Amino acid sequence: MAHEELHLNLRNLTLDDYNQLQVLMDRVYDDIGGAWPRDTIKALVKQFPDGQICIEESGELVAVALTVSVQYERFSNPHTYDDLILRDKKLRHDEKGDSLYGLDVFIHPEYRGYRLGRRLYEARKELCRSMNLRAILAGGRIPSYHKYKDHSTPAEYIERVSRKDIYDPILSFQLSNEFQVTRLLHKYLPEDEKSLGYATLLEWRNILYVPPSSVLNTRKTQVRMGAVQWQMREFASVEEVLTQVEYFVDALSDYKSDFALFPEFFNAPLMGLTDQVDQTRAVRFLAGFTEQFRKEMSDMAVSYNINIITGSMPLIENDRVYNVSYLCHRDGRVDEQRKIHITPHERRDWVIEGGNEFKVFETDAGRVAILICYDIEFPELGRMAAEQEVDIICVPFWTDTKNGYLRVRHCAQARAIENECYVVITGSVGNLPKVENLDVQYAQSSVFSPSDFAFPHDAVMAETTPNTEMIMFSDMDLEKLTLVRNEGSVTNLKDRRVDLYQLKTGPF
Repeated sequence: MAHEELHLNLRNLTLDDYNQLQVLMDRVYDDIGGAWPRDTIKALVKQFPDGQICIEESGELVAVALTVSVQYERFSNPHTYDDLILRDKKLRHDEKGDSLYGLDVFIHPEYRGYRLGRRLYEARKELCRSMNLRAILAGGRIPSYHKYKDHSTPAEYIERVSRKDIYDPILSFQLSNEFQVTRLLHKYLPEDEKSLGYATLLEWRNILYVPPSSVLNTRKTQVRMGAVQWQMREFASVEEVLTQVEYFVDALSDYKSDFALFPEFFNAPLMGLTDQVDQTRAVRFLAGFTEQFRKEMSDMAVSYNINIITGSMPLIENDRVYNVSYLCHRDGRVDEQRKIHITPHERRDWVIEGGNEFKVFETDAGRVAILICYDIEFPELGRMAAEQEVDIICVPFWTDTKNGYLRVRHCAQARAIENECYVVITGSVGNLPKVENLDVQYAQSSVFSPSDFAFPHDAVMAETTPNTEMIMFSDMDLEKLTLVRNEGSVTNLKDRRVDLYQLKTGPF
């Protein structure tokens, strides 16, 4: 039949379909007993109507998938097909099961080649996701094994099929539909002479599965990121800077943002209140306000119900100066990330030293890492974050020229693509003539995503007008990260050749 003559309809099976189902099942399964009795199908349709899926063509049943719900712990372990059958020939269905079990998929012989089995399997996967179930399990026959029994054990046969040395009509199809063989089942269906009673235990894991938990403890998957593109200006006091900070925090909170991200050294105008001749003394003067900023911004995080990433500011510890960012959680906790890589300017003019610890922080809106400006230009840190399942990398930066800004931007976009995560960069704009080494700024704040179909075509989710003070928002779907890491067009993290290379870190 030509493709243009088909009129396929995917729907749920009803008891009225039984006569056609019986004919089809008898034809496909003539070697292992044929069709289920009418009462068996009636019970399936009544107990689990969503799990019984069929495809009809011009009113004729041409493909069927029968499914029940089971407990993963029971049926992910060795079992036989008889374990799914109750004494009255009803099929075992557990309404409280946490997984689907694929009983049968059968296609009319004249309709093979139209990939109807793939349609049924995709429908099963969508059902599994929509019900928030853990997995799809199935016992898969290996009907071509009898041809190779004298030369291959069942395990060797399965390996050869997986390498595509051998084609098996069931196992090859299952493997092409992202199912994994987890074990070999013995005497699964003894009457299956072609498989010699053997079967594969197959599993498709729902990567979006969320174990049952209290609503209050459920991790957010839809996250709103807010960032401030900060205008450098003269301030007469620390209170004036904090008033401006609170203005932006208030605005971001009004729009229900989960995060407020500020730029690197956003409070540097306060250095204008001291002598600029000695830059080392000026930055230490600025560090004298850091504890006040940390405390006040932590209070704002709680008051405005928003997680605040405080940009960065100098911190003095044991008479050494560090460039530090604080993550002020809205529950009152405060985490700290020190800049690891120090620029020649920071090292030369301000005698700033690099930190020795890198972390990924668990928040109520995803797993977050902070890479301060220059740090984003070192891919090792992004990969370390990815290995800890980071969702969002936040990059507070300060750059004076466009070429400096483009280094940050291009490296940030690379980190988003290669580590399959979101990356947010935000910087400061405007001029600050009275502060040495911070007299000009260039910035265009942006949010980058992985580069795949689920994301914007240019992998840029949001960006500001260059060199203009403003706030920026971006809504991030964390479930899309899970999908792209497992089912994307490419899977950068999964496909690393760790047999050839790996990232090693020494003691910090």
